[in-house]
Formats: sequence, C-alpha cells, structure tokens
Amino acid sequence: MGVFDFVRDVGAKVGIGKSSDEREAEAAAAEHQKNAAERQKRWEAAKASQRKKMAEHQASDAAAAKKAEAKREAFKARKAERVKAAATRRFEEHKQSKELEAYVRALGLDDEGDVDIRFDDGVAYIEGLVPDQETREKIILAVGNAEGVGRVNEEIEVAAQEPEAVMHTVAPGDTLWAIADKVYGDGNRYPEIFEANRPMLTDPDLIYPGQVLRCPPLG
Repeated sequence: MGVFDFVRDVGAKVGIGKSSDEREAEAAAAEHQKNAAERQKRWEAAKASQRKKMAEHQASDAAAAKKAEAKREAFKARKAERVKAAATRRFEEHKQSKELEAYVRALGLDDEGDVDIRFDDGVAYIEGLVPDQETREKIILAVGNAEGVGRVNEEIEVAAQEPEAVMHTVAPGDTLWAIADKVYGDGNRYPEIFEANRPMLTDPDLIYPGQVLRCPPLG
C-alpha cells in the first residue's frame, strides 16, 4: 500500500466534479444574480412607494381643489344673498320714501309736490321749498315720528323766514299741560301746542314717549 499525491486544481477530472475556478465562477454568478434580484426588488419597492406618494399627492390636490371649489361656491352663495338682501332693502327704502312723501301730502303739508324725501337705513333725507317755518317744522316732525325713522337730515328752504319753534321730546308721564308748563311756564297754554302739531295730533291726550312735538315760539 502507498500514498500518492495529485494536483487538486489542475482541472476538472473527467466525469468527476468541477474545478475550483468553475465553482468560484458559479458562486460569483449566483451572488450577482442574488444582488440583481435584490436591486430589482428595491427598485420595484421604490417605484411602488413613488406611485403611492403620487396617488396620495393627487388625492390631496383633488381634496384641496374640492375644498377650494366649495369655498368659492359658498362665497358666491353668500354674495348672491347679500345682493338679494341689498336689492330688497333698496326696494323697501324706495317704497318707504314714497310712503313718507304720500303721508306728508296727505297731511296737507306739500300740496304742490315741492318736497322730496329719500329714506336710507333709518335716515330720512328731506329737500324742498315750503312757504313758512311752521310747514317746515311740521314736515320734519311728521317724517321723524314715522315708524322706522331714526333721524331726519333736512335741507328745506323756507320762503318766509320766521322764528323757529321749540322741539320737545315727550318723556314718560308727559302731558300737553305739563309740556306747556315746562316750555311757557303756563300749563293752560297746552292748546297752542296741540294746534301747532295738527294734523299729526288728533287728540291732545294721545301722545307717547319718544314722540317729538313742536312748541310755537314764546312770542
């Protein structure tokens, strides 16, 4: 018996195994294939993540666009309501302007139609020409005491200048007698106040707090 040495890596023996170079080449190829598969997997994962982010971005843009459109529609609706409300208010104010003018004419204070009245947001604007101070003051009181009027802005010209009357705002508990006593120092002069406010007043006892009355000049 004996021991014989052979060159192990001289090449593949016929019909027996593979050489070391071949095995290393196959291992390298397998490693390359594995690495390529992992790179492909990472690339596909990155693409999937990118597609997901793009889908989320598109969904976010769509939601933002929808929200913006909803805001625009709500704004347009509010604007339409404001326009409608403004138109309604202008119509009502125009209507009240004509009603105030008709009321003044019905009282016999503007037979010639020389007085123009415009009503705007609680303020009555009066312009025109009247024959005397009494008519001017009665028009102001008639309009100012009308429902819905909080202020009178007047530019009424008077043909004949006369002393102005004292304007008195009725307080709770006031009577014409008490007002005459306060203004003239004589309550018995209350009929003068009553007559000075006709035809707006029809009964000396029918006055109310907040109503403005004209008291003729002391002279």
